[in-house]
Amino acid sequence: MTTHAPAPTERYLLSPDMIADPYGHLDALRDHAPVHWSPLHHAWLVTGYDQVMRCLRDPAVSADRVRPLMDAVPQGAREDAERAFGILSRWMVFNDPPQHRRLRQVFQEAFSARAVARYRAFTEKATRAVLARKATPGRTGDLLADVAKPLPALVFARWLGIPPTDGPSFWYWNTRVADLVLGTAQEESEYRASLQALVSLDDYLGALVARRRAEPGDDLISQVLREGRVGDSVTEEEFVGMLTQMAFAGGETTSNLIANTVLALHTRPDQLAAVRAEPELAQGAVEETLRLDGPSKMSIRTAARDLDLDGRTLRAGDRVFLVTAAANRDPARFPDPGRFDVRRSGATHLGFGFGAHFCIGAALARLVAVAAVRTLVCDHPGLTLADPGRPAWQPSLLNRGLTALPVHY
Repeated sequence: MTTHAPAPTERYLLSPDMIADPYGHLDALRDHAPVHWSPLHHAWLVTGYDQVMRCLRDPAVSADRVRPLMDAVPQGAREDAERAFGILSRWMVFNDPPQHRRLRQVFQEAFSARAVARYRAFTEKATRAVLARKATPGRTGDLLADVAKPLPALVFARWLGIPPTDGPSFWYWNTRVADLVLGTAQEESEYRASLQALVSLDDYLGALVARRRAEPGDDLISQVLREGRVGDSVTEEEFVGMLTQMAFAGGETTSNLIANTVLALHTRPDQLAAVRAEPELAQGAVEETLRLDGPSKMSIRTAARDLDLDGRTLRAGDRVFLVTAAANRDPARFPDPGRFDVRRSGATHLGFGFGAHFCIGAALARLVAVAAVRTLVCDHPGLTLADPGRPAWQPSLLNRGLTALPVHY
């Protein structure tokens, strides 16, 4: 068992100060004990890089958390929940091997580097179009609302084959589903809206799959249908359920990645100057954001059976928080881990997970984020933060996303 520093005072991870800046506390937890039982959260907090990697590889640590999500729904909204949680149970992110592998293989070719590269020209064109409309020199705006949200929405809608006229409803449903999955829904009315949105999204995508069977297009759904696995290795119901996961994950994660990277660069003038001088370093800026202040703080797992981890005994049924936000700052793995360095190389960060549950959409998210960051930094040298004080962050246990990013274009 690894123990170094004195035990830090227990802190609630959803308190305002922890939402604003969780890293000092998470670093202290990791330095004290990389595997720590938190009575306040009724969970193990795993904060060391090696220990998180062990959990991501160990089949004794299960990704199935549909039941905990359902348990959080207020009693009055439970009657609306049965179908919605049936949909969530088909998300591959909530399934363990071999079920996870079977579901994931349906999308493997569509998410290959070669397939994603087909969208590079469209992504760069969409980036220029969004910035031409919103990033007018001299204007003040919210970069999150102006660029970071609409750009991934455009690309992911094109990729999924969502007709532009359906966009507003499609992205409204996605926002409400995010409230459910990321734990930001609090009131019964918010849970009801989120559950209904997930059902509506599933209905819509089911109808779109039927339409693409009759009228194939140049999009993800048509490509997977052509490969013949739907109806063979997975049912159509499973396929549609997984599409709701794709729709939710793509926009939210990429939007936050863009905004967090722009914030990181514009609070570090030397790194901003480096990217301006060498635009290819936009890729390094995105990777360093994923490591240091990425869109995901942790993932939640459950011990499927008793296991020993770093000298601690995790019992079957225990909740396990895999705190990648702390693991990615582990000094045993990353030299000078608190420094943002667009030229950093070496150890692999866990910003998109690892192993079987490595984010299947990582290549597309990177493509969009790098295009946005490179264009904003290199083509808009007048861009500055309108409020360089402490930014406001979404109150979420799992994700790390700004509520707004005011800028002068």
